[in-house]
Amino acid sequence: MKIPSFGNASLSTAPLKNAPLFNFNRHRADIQREVVARAVESFGRHGEAVGPRAYQFVLNDAAFHEIHRLERTRGKEAERLAGWQKLARRIGRMSEAELRDEVERLCTWYVQDVVGHFDRRVYRFASSVLPVGLGALFNAADPSGLSANVKAIGDLSKRIRVEGDLENLRARFEKGTVVLVPTHSSNLDSIVLGWALLHVGLPPVTYGAGKNLFSNPLVGYFMRNLGAYRVDRRLRHILYNGVLKLYSQVLLERGYHSLFFPGGTRGRSGHIESKLKLGLLGSAQAAFAERLGRGDDRPVYIVPVTINYPLVLEAETLIEDHLREKGQARYIIEDDEFSRMGKVANFALKVMALDTSMVIRFGAALDIFGNAVDDQGRSVGPDGTRLDPAKYLMRDGKLVADATRDAEYTRQLGRRVAQGFRNETVLLPTQVVAWLLFERERRMAPHLDLFALLRTTSGDRHGRDDVCTELERLRARLVRLADAGEVRLDGLVRDGDVDEIIDDAVRTFGMYHARPALEADGRALVVGDSKLLYFYGNRLASWAETLREGLA
Repeated sequence: MKIPSFGNASLSTAPLKNAPLFNFNRHRADIQREVVARAVESFGRHGEAVGPRAYQFVLNDAAFHEIHRLERTRGKEAERLAGWQKLARRIGRMSEAELRDEVERLCTWYVQDVVGHFDRRVYRFASSVLPVGLGALFNAADPSGLSANVKAIGDLSKRIRVEGDLENLRARFEKGTVVLVPTHSSNLDSIVLGWALLHVGLPPVTYGAGKNLFSNPLVGYFMRNLGAYRVDRRLRHILYNGVLKLYSQVLLERGYHSLFFPGGTRGRSGHIESKLKLGLLGSAQAAFAERLGRGDDRPVYIVPVTINYPLVLEAETLIEDHLREKGQARYIIEDDEFSRMGKVANFALKVMALDTSMVIRFGAALDIFGNAVDDQGRSVGPDGTRLDPAKYLMRDGKLVADATRDAEYTRQLGRRVAQGFRNETVLLPTQVVAWLLFERERRMAPHLDLFALLRTTSGDRHGRDDVCTELERLRARLVRLADAGEVRLDGLVRDGDVDEIIDDAVRTFGMYHARPALEADGRALVVGDSKLLYFYGNRLASWAETLREGLA
C-alpha cells in the first residue's frame, strides 16, 4: 500500500514486513501460558504472605470485590454471583494445592478474556478503508458536494497534522521496543493515532481498550483483530489487575510495541493530564528488568504523544461529568435527560460537517527511567553524559530487585511523561480564545466561585476590540513560552492576525455543539455555553499563572 506523503515530513514508506505484531498469533497460546504460570507464581508471594496464606488473601480479595459488584449487576453475568459466594465460603477450608489450582483457574479465565488477536487480512483491509472513513469524518462532507471531494477524503493530512521528529521515532522502533503514551480526551484517540502510525509507515502497536468498546459490532471487529486487548475496568481486585499488568509486561518483554493511556481514562476537565496512573508504566520498567535478567539488553523507549483537538467530540458529556464530581451539591444540572439526548442526536447530525484540523505530536523518546535519548537511542543525562540504564537496577554489578527503588523510578518516569505532555501540547485557536474569554469572565466577577460563574455568564458580551488587544498580549506571552520549549503553538496562533484567530475559533465552535461556546454578534463576542468555554480553556491551565501576569 502506498502511504500518502504529508507536509511536515518525508519518510520511507517501505512495506512493514517485520512488524512484531504481524507474528503475534503464532505466539499467542505460548504468551497465555507464560502469563498464567508467572501470575500463579507471583500470587504465591503477596506482601509478607507466602504459599497458602498468600493464595487465600488473593482469592478473598477477588471474591469480596466480585460479590460486591455482581450483587448490583443484572443479566447473564449476575449468574456468576453464586459461584463466587460458594468460593468465598470454601477458601478457609481449601488445601494449598486447591488454593493454587483455583488461582490458576481464575488466571486462565482472565487471560483468555484479556488476550488480543491480530489478523493481517483485517490489517490490510483497515489500511485501505481507515483513511476513507476518517476522511469522511474530518473533511467537510456536504452531501451535495461529496462526489467532488472524493479525492480529498483520502488526504487526511489536511485535517490531521502529524508533527515531531519522525525520523528519530522510526529509528527507535527499529532499535528497541517502543511504548507510546498519549494524552486521552476522546474515544477517537486510538483511531486517529492508528491512522498516524500507518500514515508515516510505522508498525501497528498493541494496546488495552475498555471491554465495553468491543460490544460495538463494527469497532469491536477491528479491535479484536488488530492487536487490542480487553480491559474490564469494572474489575478492581488484585488478581485481575495483576494478570492484566503481567500480560502487558510479557508483550513488552517479547518486543511488541505498545500503547498505554497513562491518564487511565478520557480527561473530563479539558486539562492536560498531570496525575498519571503508573501501573502500566511500571510494567514497562519491569519488562526491561526481566529482559536484562535474560541477557537481552534491547532498550525500551517511552514516547509521550499529544493528541490536540480544536473540538472534542464528547466535550459536553465530559465537562458535565467533571463538574458533577467536582462540585457535588454545588453544581446544578439544568438540562434534563431528554434535552441531553437531544444534544447527542444534534451532535450525530453535525459531526459529518466538521471542517477543521487536529494535531498529533510525537515527543522526544525517553528511556525507561525518564532520561533523554540521543539520535543513536542511547540514554543521556541533562549535561549530555552517556548513561547506562542497566546500572539503575544493579548493585555491585548484579541485578537486584527492589520494590521501593522501582516505585520511585516509576514516579520519576511519570513526572517526565507529564512534562512531555505539557511541552508537546499544541495550543489551537479554540483553546486560546476560550481561555482568554473565561479569564475575562473571572475578572468581571471575582466574588463568584466557579460554579456560580458557570451558571451566570452565558449570554455575556465582550467587545471585540478589547478582546483583540488582550489577545495580542496573551499571544506575546505564549510565544515566549513556546520559544523556551514549554509549549507548542499552532501556526495561526503564533503568526496570524488576532482577528483571524478569533474568527477561526468562533467558526469552529459553531460547527457541531448544540450550543456553541462562543458566538459573534457584530463587533461583540457573546458567551454561549460557559461550561464549554471553561472546558476548552482548561487546556492552558498549566501556564495560567504566567499568562495572567501577561494580562495584568
